Amino acid sequence: MGPLIPGGYIPLEWDSIIAIFIGIAFGFVLEASGFSSSRKLAGVFYGYDFAVLKVFFTAAAVSVIGIYYMDYLGYLDISKLYVHPTYLWGAIIGGIIMGAGFVTGGFCPGTSLCAVAIGKLDAWIYVFGIMVGVFIFSELFNLFEPIYDGYNFGNITLIDSFGWNPYWVIFIFTIIAVLAFGIADLVRKKIKSVFY
Repeated sequence: MGPLIPGGYIPLEWDSIIAIFIGIAFGFVLEASGFSSSRKLAGVFYGYDFAVLKVFFTAAAVSVIGIYYMDYLGYLDISKLYVHPTYLWGAIIGGIIMGAGFVTGGFCPGTSLCAVAIGKLDAWIYVFGIMVGVFIFSELFNLFEPIYDGYNFGNITLIDSFGWNPYWVIFIFTIIAVLAFGIADLVRKKIKSVFY
């Protein structure tokens, strides 16, 4: 995981304890935001609640702007950041499974655990399904391994692959986020006027 605060001010052994408290705070924020509700989470797919879309777009935009700004100021070397390798078929199939589970169950893995913590029965069933899926995948891993490890494109990013200027990509992404917020509000109002 690496030191949360570099420079030796906090011993490395404390990282896991600090991470637990960060996790608890994150769970509290999820619950306080209503993200333990499957109706709120599934609302983005049905057009009546776009809070999830707005939160994820905002988180992505703030993160990428912050990272590149810190790199620009010299506080961070972006070339040293870890980029998870891209396994094409694993990502496509995993995305389809995750998306189908999200639409049908109304949770993602993280929000389902948040809902379990407050005792929601549908979340318990959802997490049980996740555990069954993990068990099947681990028991049949030899069968799935060619797909799991196949088409490894390495540690690539869109910016590196296409040779794009990262600052223009961030600017365009931010414009897309703002447009998505506006379109989401228009769709929500339209759906609300039809059904309510």
